[in-house]
Amino acid sequence: MRHQTLDQLHAVAEVKTARPIMSRTQRLARWAELLEREPTRLLTALTGTEYRARPERDIMRGDGSPISVALEDPILHGEGLKDDSYGEAKRFFELTDYQLHEIVCYCHVGDVMQASRAALSVRAVLD
Repeated sequence: MRHQTLDQLHAVAEVKTARPIMSRTQRLARWAELLEREPTRLLTALTGTEYRARPERDIMRGDGSPISVALEDPILHGEGLKDDSYGEAKRFFELTDYQLHEIVCYCHVGDVMQASRAALSVRAVLD
């Protein structure tokens, strides 16, 4: 193994320095803040998350869902949110199925919900 200076490495590779990673609490608080920016925005609820088998549930998504709001944010996307699927939100925000169900499922709100309602559900996970 050959030792090289940082300048030498820059000449042959893209070197990225580590940056602080948001904590779970910070990621959830950011998501709630994003939802609160447009409190009357209508968002799509996901249908029947509690009735789907895990593989099917994990790939569930909906255009204009509360998860989509998080994905639109360059900060959360940069922190590692890869897509707006149920499974990815569960992983990224470190939520249980019960917690995510409370945030995104239609059984509480019908087909659509106001962003303010989703924000309250996200904040409830923080308490």
